[in-house]
Amino acid sequence: QVQLVESGGGLVQAGGSLRLSCAVSGLTFRTYAMGWFRQAPGKEREFVATVSWNGDSTAVADSVKGRFTISRDNTKNTVYLHMNSLKPEDTAVYYCAAVRAHWGRTEPSNYDYWGQGTQVTVSS
Repeated sequence: QVQLVESGGGLVQAGGSLRLSCAVSGLTFRTYAMGWFRQAPGKEREFVATVSWNGDSTAVADSVKGRFTISRDNTKNTVYLHMNSLKPEDTAVYYCAAVRAHWGRTEPSNYDYWGQGTQVTVSS
């Protein structure tokens, strides 16, 4: 059974930092590219960041460029989202996702598995 379990969300003040983790089990982690997405109330799920199977290639959305980075540890079957300089508009439920591919994708429909999400709330 494939499981993606996010953690690390919470309430933080604007300008603060959080690190989200996504622990993956039930699949061969190193054969999957990983992504982070977010969904705010009343909005569609949007791409945040993606990382290739080996961690060498990453991409982030323009809205978080320079503030968020994505990384992975294939020895721990875990992907991370490092979030700095958080803004109130970053408030959303953050989801990690896995796609059986070498390279990351930006469209949610491309992903095979999803976690349940973790809430991030940034206060002004």
